[in-house]
Amino acid sequence: MTSRLMTRFILAAALIAGTTLPLAAQPAPAPSQPAPAAASASATEKSDDGRTVTNPNLTVASVKLENGYRASKVIGAAVYNDQNQQIGTVDDLVLNPQNQAVLSVISVGGFLGVGGKLVALPYDELKRDNGKITISNADKNTLAGMPSFTYGP
Repeated sequence: MTSRLMTRFILAAALIAGTTLPLAAQPAPAPSQPAPAAASASATEKSDDGRTVTNPNLTVASVKLENGYRASKVIGAAVYNDQNQQIGTVDDLVLNPQNQAVLSVISVGGFLGVGGKLVALPYDELKRDNGKITISNADKNTLAGMPSFTYGP
């Protein structure tokens, strides 16, 4: 009895597989329009068959910063004094309503970010010199003696 049931099950599975596999093996129909191009430097690209394809829906924006630097390169950067001694790291920047950095929050002391103190300095006091951030006339003791900075609500 079980061998008969097993035979029926195998025949049914083969029948189902035999009718669906040819459908799955059919090639996909060619698209009537070329697929949208990935963002690139131009709106024209070479298709797989070597044709040049233009995509009117593709807009490429390119922005080059001529002057200034990214906040992500400032936050976390080491801060040095005039004697090339590391005196802290930039922990944060505080912006005014016009989106200009007005305060730099410097982490002073501590070890690996633990036990340090946060102090605030006017952003204008940070100077970039050959990729290094420096503060003139400062040392660790001067910064450690400043009032602690705390974030408000």
